[in-house]
Amino acid sequence: MHVISLAAVDFRSYSFVEIELTPGVTTFVGKNGQGKTNLVEAISYCSTLSSHRVSQDLPLVKLNQPRAIVRTGVKYLERTNWLEVEIWPSKTNKAKLNGSECKKTKDILGILKTITFSPEDLILVKGDPGDRRSFLDDLLIQKSPSYAGVKSDYERVLKQRNALLKSAAPAKKNNLESILSTLSIWDDQLINFGAQIIVAKHELINELLPFITKTYTEIAPQSSELSIKYLPNVETMDVNITEVTKAMQEKINLRQQDELIRGLTLVGPHRDDMEITIGQMPAKGYASHGETWSVALSLKLASFDLLKENSPAGDPVLILDDVFAELDNDRRNQLIHRVKDVEQVLITAAVLEDVPKELIGKKLFVKDGKVEEL
Repeated sequence: MHVISLAAVDFRSYSFVEIELTPGVTTFVGKNGQGKTNLVEAISYCSTLSSHRVSQDLPLVKLNQPRAIVRTGVKYLERTNWLEVEIWPSKTNKAKLNGSECKKTKDILGILKTITFSPEDLILVKGDPGDRRSFLDDLLIQKSPSYAGVKSDYERVLKQRNALLKSAAPAKKNNLESILSTLSIWDDQLINFGAQIIVAKHELINELLPFITKTYTEIAPQSSELSIKYLPNVETMDVNITEVTKAMQEKINLRQQDELIRGLTLVGPHRDDMEITIGQMPAKGYASHGETWSVALSLKLASFDLLKENSPAGDPVLILDDVFAELDNDRRNQLIHRVKDVEQVLITAAVLEDVPKELIGKKLFVKDGKVEEL
């Protein structure tokens, strides 16, 4: 799998940009603020419908413009698919596949698969549980595109349920019976979609774990073993739909008064986490700076291996966004070894000297919103 072209209109700093790409390594070179990361961000957006840099779509649209458009051509064997996404901060995004409008934007998911590694990925170790939940969500969407629908349904129900709980606080003395009746309807839907998410993430962690262990051993052979564990908001002996559904219902019943008082949903996968440990110690708070880089790199390379194993399209597109200047020689060499035979690698760097000679490949110079081949 590889991207053969990218066109973007009013995306980030670009009024318009169009480039052609080839298999192998392509390096985008340019000083900070020139727009090189915007290019790979546009490509990765077509694979996950989200950005690896921001959680909202608004920053993706050029200032004073209503929407942005991103188009990519994706080739696998002899077949080429053309993806187009219209990004509207003020209303629902739109998508086209091979020129035909999709009923839902998420219908293009699964065609282009990408894994992006960037300095922002250090938050997978240092950041809040929400950062690790997003990592699992993005990986699940690429592995099983139908998961995007379940996630969207859950978020819709969660929003409605929170709104009801918030409005219930001042009215509950006079209208408690009606509130509880309405709440039970949202409870059923929250449990339905929430149980599916919990089971899916539990299974994903189990599939990812052997890749994580192997990759970290290669990157940091002197370190203790790296492990990850899913920490769901509900506890069950067995993680299956039946048991998780039962556990969620029991905990919702138990926390009902707390939720009514706080006006907030306290039960469900939106409060889950992924535990990362090195040996017996949690990585967060104990890992050194070098170990943190090794963990983040291992998580992304393991994700790449998992997608590759589960995809008939072979290698996902690997994006390395401004990372080589931050890596020491050992980690640089491990990364070179791992990616040199990947079908397509897209690299960004402030200066060409930051990129190992083995990985420079095709060179594109980015300056003032213009892209030229060196």
